Parts: sequence; structure tokens; C-alpha cells
Amino acid sequence: MRLRLRSMTAALTLGVTLTVAAACAAGAYLYSRHHLQSLLEHERGMALAQGELMRAALEHEMVENDRTLIAELIDAFGREPRIARVTLVDRVGRVRYASGPPGAPEDFRIDSPTCQACHRLPGSQRGSSQVIETRDGSIFRTVIPFRNTEACQTCHDPKHRINGVMILDTDFGTIRADVEHDLTWMVIVTGAIALVAIAAIAWVVRLAVLKRLHRFETTARRIAEGDLERRVPADGSDTISWLAAEFNTMADSMSGLVREVRHQTERLETVINSIDDGIVVLDTRRKVIAANDAFLRRSGRAREAAVGCFCKDGAPGACTAADCPTVACLHSGERQVRICERHTPDGAVRWEEVHASPVRDAGGTLTQIVEVWRDISDRRAAEARLAESHRLASVGMLASGFSHELNTPLATVLMCVEGILREAQAPAGEGWPRVADTATIARDQVLRCRGITQHFLRMSRGQPSASDVIDLAAVLSTTVRLLAPTARAHHVRIEAAGAGAGVHLRGDEAELQHAVMNLILNAVQACPPGGTVTVTAWSGERVRVRVRDTGCGIAPEHRKRIFEPFFSMRAGGTGLGLFLALNFVRRSGGDLTVESTPGAGSTFEISLPAPVETVEYKTA
Repeated sequence: MRLRLRSMTAALTLGVTLTVAAACAAGAYLYSRHHLQSLLEHERGMALAQGELMRAALEHEMVENDRTLIAELIDAFGREPRIARVTLVDRVGRVRYASGPPGAPEDFRIDSPTCQACHRLPGSQRGSSQVIETRDGSIFRTVIPFRNTEACQTCHDPKHRINGVMILDTDFGTIRADVEHDLTWMVIVTGAIALVAIAAIAWVVRLAVLKRLHRFETTARRIAEGDLERRVPADGSDTISWLAAEFNTMADSMSGLVREVRHQTERLETVINSIDDGIVVLDTRRKVIAANDAFLRRSGRAREAAVGCFCKDGAPGACTAADCPTVACLHSGERQVRICERHTPDGAVRWEEVHASPVRDAGGTLTQIVEVWRDISDRRAAEARLAESHRLASVGMLASGFSHELNTPLATVLMCVEGILREAQAPAGEGWPRVADTATIARDQVLRCRGITQHFLRMSRGQPSASDVIDLAAVLSTTVRLLAPTARAHHVRIEAAGAGAGVHLRGDEAELQHAVMNLILNAVQACPPGGTVTVTAWSGERVRVRVRDTGCGIAPEHRKRIFEPFFSMRAGGTGLGLFLALNFVRRSGGDLTVESTPGAGSTFEISLPAPVETVEYKTA
């Protein structure tokens, strides 16, 4: 600011000096022109006076016929310091008298340059005096005509108006030298006065302007240094006082904004420093611009040492990611996430999730990168524990499902074996036909147990289920036949005449049979004695299997949870039947839905993708 004031002082001084110099130069020029014209007018007046004297002498000479007087007058006038030459010519241009050596005869001809200096102009514009250029230099020539008066007409023809001309040549160089001499003195005196005026103006400007402007500089510097209460004295009513008042108003507004910005900055820093995640701002050269306390604790360095250094130098060992997220963000311009292994100063290993996000300016140019370091060591440990718990739960669920699936065929086998025992104790030949049917059912259930065991073995190993073309009618018929003893024990009738006839689809037959069996078994167990379970199936855009019972129905608050594992509304139930059925169906690309009215029964429907070619049929 001080340099600016000095520059302004120099510019102001130079401007005033140039202005004064220009004014003095213009005044000197005008004065010199006016002074020159005054001298020329003075010389013209003297020449006219001399001409009148010469004319009177000439008339007297003509009257007295004495020519010595005019010659003496011409010689006397010619000896004057300023007079270059006095010449008397007659009306035809012949020199009659001259105070010095006459010029060339052609100089006094009308067509000569010296005469044309006046004769090129109309008669009304011709003056009696003119500065002309001759071979000998510039002269001031005054021409005085001798008119043919009555006294002269005794010797001259009355027809002529002019008898002769007296030419009075004054040295113009002498006149110019006088003007230049006067101009020099005037410039010297004017320059001295101008210097005094400039000094006075500079003193006034310094006291009235610059010294008061210096207060602005001092106040602005103090405000910039943090003294927000500093103001410029605004006493007076001139322009600078008004400017000081406006400056103070601006300073008040700016101080309020600075305080608000500081307050908001402190709040923002408090909020950022209270975050456990490390936050660091990097420029495009990966130098640290700002960092919160959490990041500084991770790096083990002070803020002054971290800010300004490269990120890899600010926290040695903190980032071991082969693919740096900041470098990737700078190259792609997109948000990047990396998992880094950080080694703490005490040798411990911590895992950090690093998010690198770009910061762009108003033009869309990437200017900064914000890294957020989140310690996920505890989360990774919790995830590991959760994975172990999930694995154990899966094993338990697998065991529960395995037990549930085996219980049904084993119960059927048990009932068949007991039936065989009863028939074997009957009189010979009466029960053997039923024994054959019961043994067939027991064999099918044992085969089903083997299939269930193989299925759960595949599940435990993560192997996919076998997929083949399934005859839906055969699956439904076998399932109904397997559950017939259980239905008879509950006094429930199963109706499935012609269900699924002609419908084929691709999938795992064992999984589909398990799903349908669970639905029919749940329906049988939900029906009171004398109830009915109806099984229907058809094919359209999708294959649909519907199991409807006349049981107790499902309450609305339970309907959303019946497919959850281990949720059962029946005493002694495992809560895995519907859960496993839903999983079996969804693995085949289908879905399982339910509609139920409490007290009026429930309807479960399996929807499966139909094969490319299906056989349409009508169910009974």
C-alpha cells in the first residue's frame, strides 16, 4: 500500500508538472506570437511615419527642385540599427534612391517572388507590411506609395495615381532575436513560478490528500492483520471524509462476515475433528491441504508437519494398497474405494476402508481429492464372527431340515411295518394282499430317505441339484400315495384325481416332490377330522400346482411369517416345511404364494416356468 501511495504521489506530481509545463508552454507560445505581432506593428508604424516624412520631403524637393534632401533622408534612415535598406523606386520599378547596394533589378518586378508575396492577394487583402524571404534572408518589408497629388501633377501625368514607392526593409532576424530573448526570460521566470506552484500544490496535496489516504492504508493493513475494530477517522465533510465513512461501513460489514466465517470454520473444524474417521484433503499433486485430528493420529505427525507434504510421506506405513485410490480417482474422475492394511506405530495391524472422492470447481475441473479413512478392523472381526455364526446356523438348519425330511418317510415306514406286523398276526391268507401294498409303500419311503440323504449331502457340499424333465402327474400321484396313510390317520380325504395329467416341466423331481409333500402334509395337519385337501395342477404360460384345504386358516398377523425358518403355529412343529418348500421352488425359478381366510381354510399355489412345449389338459 505504501508503494502504491508513492506511485500515486509520483504520478500526481508528474501529472501536475506536465499540466503546468503544458500551460506555461502554451502561454509562452501565445505570448511570443503576440509579442512578435506587437513588434511588427511597432515596426510598421515607424515605417509609415518615416514614409510620411519621406513623402513630405519628396514633395518639397519636387517643388524646390532640390534632390539632395531626399538622398540625405534615405541615407539617414538606412543607418538605423534595425533598417536593412531603404529604397525609392518610380512607378515603373526603377530604383531612384537606395540607402545601400540595391538588389537585383528583377526583385522589384511585379512577377518576382518578393513582389508576389503581396500581389498574389486581392487588393482588398493586401497589407502595407509583410515578412518575405529574399536571397539575403528574412526581412520585414513595408511598402509606402507616393500618390500623385495636385502639387505633383505639374510634373507628372495627372492620369497616374502613384508616382513612386518607398520600400523600407527591416532585418527580421533582429526582431526575432528580440522576441526570443524576451521569451527566454519569460520561460525562466514562468518556470520558477511553476516550480514554486508545483511545490505548493505538492505540499497541499500531501497534507490534504496523501496523508489522509495513508490512514486508509494503515487501517486496511491493521484489519488484514486481525484488528477488526480498527477504523479510519471520518472527521470533516469533504470527499475523503465521505470515502472514510463508506470505508468504515464496508469494514463493519466485512468484520461481521469475517467473524461469521471464523465461527462457521471453528464449528466445521470441531465437527470434522470429532469424527472418528480420518479425513484428509489432497491437491492434484497429492499434497496434503487439510486433515482432521483422526487422520493426524493415524499418521502420528503434527498438523504443521503433515500439511504441505505428500500423502505417502505424511503417514508412512498407513497405506499399503497397491492401487492407490487417490491416483485412481485423479485418472478416472470417479469415486474410488479401497481396503488398506495399516501398520500402527506400536506394530499392530488395522484395516482401513479408504474412500477417495473428487472435488470439482464451477467449471467441472477436478481440483482436490477428499480421502475418508474408516477403521473397519472391528467390523471385519464382527463379519468373521457373523460368518462363523451363519455357518453354524446353516449347519443347524441343514440338520433340522434333514431331520424333518426324514421324519415323514420314517413315520410312514414305521406305520407300514406295524401294519405288516398286524397283518402277519391275522389268520393265514387274509392279510397278505394288504401286506404287499404296505411293503411297497415302505420300500418307496426307504428309497425316499436315501434320496433325501443324497439331496442334503449335495446341499452341504454346495453341489447343484439334478435337472431333468418331470412328469407332474406322476410326481403328484406318488406324493398323494405316500401321504395316504397319514391322511387316513387324521381322517382327512385327499382329492387329486387327474391332477397334472400331460404336464411336463424341467427341474429337480426330488425337490418338487419335497415341496408338494410339505404343502399337502401341512394341509392335512391343518384340517379337522372329516376335512378335505384338494390338489389341482394345470399349465399355461406357467405351470401351477394348487393345494387347498378346509382347515382352520391362517391369521393375517401370521401370514407374513409362515415362510420364516423355525416359525410354526402347530405345537411340536419345526417351522421348516414351508421355508424349505419356498427355497426349493425359488431355486427352480418359481414362486410360492398363499391365500387364507381364518376358519375357512388356506390355498397354497406353486408357480413354475413351463417348458417350451406343454400339453394342455383339464383337471377333474
